[in-house]
Amino acid sequence: MAYSIDLSGRVAFVTGASSGLGAQFAQTLARAGAAVVLASRRVERLKDLRARIEADGGNAHVVELDVTDHGSIKSAVAHAETQVGSIDILINNSGVSTTQRIQDVTEEDFDFTFDTNVKGAFFVAQEVGKRMLARARGSAPGTYTGGRIVNIASAAGLRVLPQISVYAMSKAAVIHMTRAMAVEWGRFGINVNALCPGYIDTEINHHHWQTEQGQKLVQMLPRKRVGQVQDLDAVLVMLCANESHFINGAVISADDGAGV
Repeated sequence: MAYSIDLSGRVAFVTGASSGLGAQFAQTLARAGAAVVLASRRVERLKDLRARIEADGGNAHVVELDVTDHGSIKSAVAHAETQVGSIDILINNSGVSTTQRIQDVTEEDFDFTFDTNVKGAFFVAQEVGKRMLARARGSAPGTYTGGRIVNIASAAGLRVLPQISVYAMSKAAVIHMTRAMAVEWGRFGINVNALCPGYIDTEINHHHWQTEQGQKLVQMLPRKRVGQVQDLDAVLVMLCANESHFINGAVISADDGAGV
């Protein structure tokens, strides 16, 4: 007997959708039947992604979003709901990083990382969450009450890695933020979970895996390989599914065993 997850009729808002994991997440949810809202600062890249999704038979929309600007967050979410409908699923994916030793971290490096990864992620989730709460309380229209929020953290939020200390700290904050939201919003049918990817080959880091340093790292991994963006598809769709109503506050590591 086959088992499938159908997200038809759901609206998914994906931040950081212009490349890497965000673009893959958006395409995966569209294939599962969701109408996806592609959100990022790089609008032209979003338009290209929308064209690819539509060519594959999916439903995609574009909104400009800068998660470091509170006004941009409110405007993007409002625009999405006006154009597409109430947001049922949030993939809170925007993230940045810098690479240096702790003694070399500047105030600008720290703020750059935390403003996007923590403050930005928090206020995106808050803005979407408030609207989900209003529907659950019956004070806002919508055919679906509750919701799914997936905060994209990192294996680095569970196990500190050298030279990305501030990034690791920010993702640890995202994990705790996930738990706090799950506790407060769970009784309204809003499930909030964190996905913690390990080393994944994306367009941003692809060249690194070909270098001597990158190959040394690969050889240290349990199965001597890095993941592909599609390796996260199954767990992402599972966390977004209507059937995942009993999964709340979970922190799921998808790192091929690297953190064991």
